[in-house]
Amino acid sequence: MRDVENRVRALLIVFAFLLCSGVALAQNPVPRSTPLPPPIHGPGRDPEQEGRPLTTIEEEMRWKRALKMAEKDHRENLDRAREIAQIGKELREILKTRSGIHRDALKKVERLEKLTKKVRGEAGGEDEEIEIANRPSDLSSAASQIADAAELLSKDVQNTPRQVVSASVISNANVLLELIKILRGFVRQP
Repeated sequence: MRDVENRVRALLIVFAFLLCSGVALAQNPVPRSTPLPPPIHGPGRDPEQEGRPLTTIEEEMRWKRALKMAEKDHRENLDRAREIAQIGKELREILKTRSGIHRDALKKVERLEKLTKKVRGEAGGEDEEIEIANRPSDLSSAASQIADAAELLSKDVQNTPRQVVSASVISNANVLLELIKILRGFVRQP
């Protein structure tokens, strides 16, 4: 009888050991293949917890939040690109027959310039001097070239994936901004 009791105790000890080691192994985090972003410091974090590592749930929440923000920024950039194309078409129609430019058209030009700079900035570009090979000679041809450049930029932005930095988007944005400068030169001339 004692022999049976000793065997049962031994089995219970082995079972308890296996159970405890299984629980301990389950508490170790699973290694990730992608690096994690640095922890967020600031008003949203408890100062006493600054030194503690983030939990897997916190890391996942942070990744999801960053992904949602990136997707939102990309959608906004696509909306800007569509608006750029639309304003370009409107300017072409407005300035096709007129020899001068009125206040509403100037507001559209300002909006077009602002949107183009924002798109260029989102693509990681900076201001650079561009030489236009076929410079427009009058207001109507400038508006036509602006509409074409706006359409090209819009298509380029829409065809560029969110994670890609596109040199053609930056270049097309700079061309459009240079054409806007040329158009403004025609407006200032008597």
